[in-house]
Amino acid sequence: MRILAAVSGGVDSAVAAARAVDAGHDVTAVHLALSLNPQSFRSGARGCCTLEDARDARRAADLLEVPFYVWDLAERFRADVVDDFVAEYAAGRTPNPCVRCNERIKFSAVLDRARALGFDAVCTGHYARVVEAPEGRQLHRALDAAKDQSYVLGVLSADQLAGAMFPLGEAQKADVRREAEVRGLSVAGKPDSHDVCFIPDGDTAGYLQRALGAAPGEIVDSRGAVVGTHDGTFAFTVGQRRGLRIDRPAVDGRPRYVLDISPVDRTVVVGPQEELAVTMVQGIRPRWCGAAPAPSTRFGCGVQLRAHGEELPAVAELVDSGHDTGCVQVELDVAAYGVAPGQALVLYDGSRVIGSATVSAAHRAP
Repeated sequence: MRILAAVSGGVDSAVAAARAVDAGHDVTAVHLALSLNPQSFRSGARGCCTLEDARDARRAADLLEVPFYVWDLAERFRADVVDDFVAEYAAGRTPNPCVRCNERIKFSAVLDRARALGFDAVCTGHYARVVEAPEGRQLHRALDAAKDQSYVLGVLSADQLAGAMFPLGEAQKADVRREAEVRGLSVAGKPDSHDVCFIPDGDTAGYLQRALGAAPGEIVDSRGAVVGTHDGTFAFTVGQRRGLRIDRPAVDGRPRYVLDISPVDRTVVVGPQEELAVTMVQGIRPRWCGAAPAPSTRFGCGVQLRAHGEELPAVAELVDSGHDTGCVQVELDVAAYGVAPGQALVLYDGSRVIGSATVSAAHRAP
């Protein structure tokens, strides 16, 4: 097959491309330039998309003896990921930019362009598995549970899965680094990227304040008593404990957590951890990695609510919400804590990803 290998400049994508070459595919490497003003060098494991990363990607392609190109998707990335990230925080929600990037950049913009150029699939270094089944291709968790990235890929449709290749789905990270070293790839010991890639210093609150400006308001407890002030609701997320800047400690001395965020009146509500417990979660804009479930049919599943969160047993149902795609309603068998609007909820059947939705509400079931 003709394969377009997306090489970020990291070890995972380089080894994934190498494995595609070893499998006999006709591979072309492409590096995505996603930053409008790329830095020359990355700082440790923070961020990505620097000029250093682009050079590392080129060196990997040269070693593999495959064609190499750079695609400038900075404007598209800015509009679909960065601006969306800022707008979601301004509205009091907590987005996952990696989910949005996979949905709108890597497996929309890139896959669409690759297919238009005659490629059969896009190969990436994600830790996830695509499994052939009688009813079509399925997305499954990676065998390395610590590196599994199926959560951030839960937005992929069946058509996008048909054009996806994940050669590292059955690999262990330590083995990938050893393989890179044996192959002579210079990125064998390069640190993995973490945090939000377009905020390399890790200061999300500072980044949002520069983008949105200060919007001071009050921090109140669940009874409405003012216990502190803030410079903007965008600096908070439901479930947050640290950095609350509370002036008045709780009477019982216990820590307080963010319970709710209201950007309209610039109010952040805090309270004890038990008030964060939810057993009912609603998700909008569902996307299915195969056929959609029948409306109003309840089915048992596992649900993951954070990229590195545990999977919780649940019962889900696709209900009519007045939108074409409906709404996913999930009843949890055990309470979850700190579920924030804007997060992704991903549904599993064993290791198989059923689909995902964006959290719109979370509360205790009656």
